[in-house]
Amino acid sequence: MVAVDSSTAGARKWQAAKGFTIQLLTGRWFMAFASLLIMSAAGATYMFSLYSSNLKSALHYDQTTLNLISFAKDLGGNVGVISGLINEVTPPYVVLLIGAVMNFSGYFVIWLAVTSRIPKPRVWQMCVYICLGANSQSFANTGALVTAVKNFPESRGVVLGLLKGFVGLSGAILTQIYHAVYGDNPSALILLIAWLPAAVSMIFLRTIRVMSAAGGGRDGGNNRDRELQVFYKMFYASLVLAGFLMAVIILQNRFQFNEMEYAFSAAVVLILLCLPLLVVIKEELILWQKRREAVNNSVREMSVVTEIPPPQEITSLPRAAETEQQEAEKAVTSCTSNVFRPPDRGEDYTILQALFSVDMLILFVATTCGVGGTLTAIDNLGQIGKSLGYPNRSITTFVSLVSIWNYLGRAVAGFASEHLLKQYKFPRPLMLTLVLFISCSGHLLIAFGVPNSLYFASVIIGFCFGAQWPLLFAIISEIFGLKYYSTLYNFGAVASPVGSYILNVVIAGKLYDREALRQLAAKGLDRAAVEELTCTGPSCYRTAFLIITAATLFGAAISFILVVRTRKFYAGDIYRRFREEARAAEMEMGVGGNEVVPIRDGEEVVEVGRSGDRAKDTSGGR
Repeated sequence: MVAVDSSTAGARKWQAAKGFTIQLLTGRWFMAFASLLIMSAAGATYMFSLYSSNLKSALHYDQTTLNLISFAKDLGGNVGVISGLINEVTPPYVVLLIGAVMNFSGYFVIWLAVTSRIPKPRVWQMCVYICLGANSQSFANTGALVTAVKNFPESRGVVLGLLKGFVGLSGAILTQIYHAVYGDNPSALILLIAWLPAAVSMIFLRTIRVMSAAGGGRDGGNNRDRELQVFYKMFYASLVLAGFLMAVIILQNRFQFNEMEYAFSAAVVLILLCLPLLVVIKEELILWQKRREAVNNSVREMSVVTEIPPPQEITSLPRAAETEQQEAEKAVTSCTSNVFRPPDRGEDYTILQALFSVDMLILFVATTCGVGGTLTAIDNLGQIGKSLGYPNRSITTFVSLVSIWNYLGRAVAGFASEHLLKQYKFPRPLMLTLVLFISCSGHLLIAFGVPNSLYFASVIIGFCFGAQWPLLFAIISEIFGLKYYSTLYNFGAVASPVGSYILNVVIAGKLYDREALRQLAAKGLDRAAVEELTCTGPSCYRTAFLIITAATLFGAAISFILVVRTRKFYAGDIYRRFREEARAAEMEMGVGGNEVVPIRDGEEVVEVGRSGDRAKDTSGGR
């Protein structure tokens, strides 16, 4: 008898552990954690300055050609309209799979070219390869980040800030892994960028999916305050990771690390990267315990009935039918007939309504100036450091500083803007305007080449570059709705390569080469006498960054126009619609009793609905 009770207790514990594991792996919070890991490996486009010098010397490019390849990288990394359209009609795992294949294909061919394993490609071919590899980042963003925003619509600011923050932090993370695995070989860094992000996306293909925002899938309908608490815990864990990376970067700049020390630092980084998983497990355990308590209470209060009770009348059905009729009428309407008659801000715009709106035009121009200028500084950090006489170790430090402060900018902008919006109705467009003004100081430090100022410029540029992204994407989601967010999100990112081409290729690259040729002529040499065209001194980038500063100030002024246009919108309750939809969905589940929870009743499985009615017995669990 004791043995039977012991085996029964053991079986119940096994069933409980199995049920909790299933809930953990299929819940919204583990999906958020998986998205975090995908984002932490999706920032290879921000590491271009680490291997650009190797690319330039191995393939004998001048600065204008290198900047053209850099532009192709930015174009691929930010033009994700195709991934957005694919995501509108397919599950997220299809988008992630395509992105993984593109990432490996593009960067692997670049690695073969740099290591002379294939003949030297033409410049246009290299542009295609790096554009293909970088475009995988937009597929990762669309598949993981957009899905997370849809799963947590009332916490979109913190979701965007946290996940985009890990994209910014990924440069420093991948750098530590690169040193631990490959030592100090810039060509091997390209190989790491080829296989690691693709592998991470492949692991979590089926984890990333859209769930019910109301019920949260299996989460039991967390409220917004509870969501924010969990995300803040994840944010604190990420701060620990960022602090460790900052400390390691400082030590690596002062001392020469050996292979074992690099391996230790990379191991600690990976452990800290998994810290949010503890937060996820704790939250899911709380939800699991609450659900079991609710089931037990329902079982105690449950009365046995011999016939099926008559179905209850659901008063919301006529309204649902009316909603379906309205949707059908909208579907019949031509997609071009209402392009210039958009709905109120916060409602679901169509793609064309959003693209032809004045608000989107303002965002596009401001982003072109703001992100284009900061991205130009980031892509040229290696060449700027060399022209100002910084050692190679310091240039690596600049890239890591940009990565960490890029993360801090994204995370702080997301969390701070959400808090200020909730507590004080502080509009996000105004915060975007302030960020653009602050970035001008970083551009001026580069322009005048003050000794040791590049360290401060890296911090300012990294923070402001990162802060613009969650603000931009949150503003798009708030003004134009979430129905076509996959496409509109990626259209907003198109402004980045446009700004990069104008400010990086047309202005920075050509002015650099012109100054380099002037210095060669001053030495009595011509272009054919040198293999690599290099420029030294503050004059190499002075004119370019003065122009970039003026363009950024113009972008800030344009952004302020959006502040004026949307002041009434942000003064209201912009998330009321999602709370009402969530409440209606939860009431529908409660009335219909269609969500069942399997519990163990002796030797058979009994399904109990939310309303406490006993469902039919089954032998197969859920």
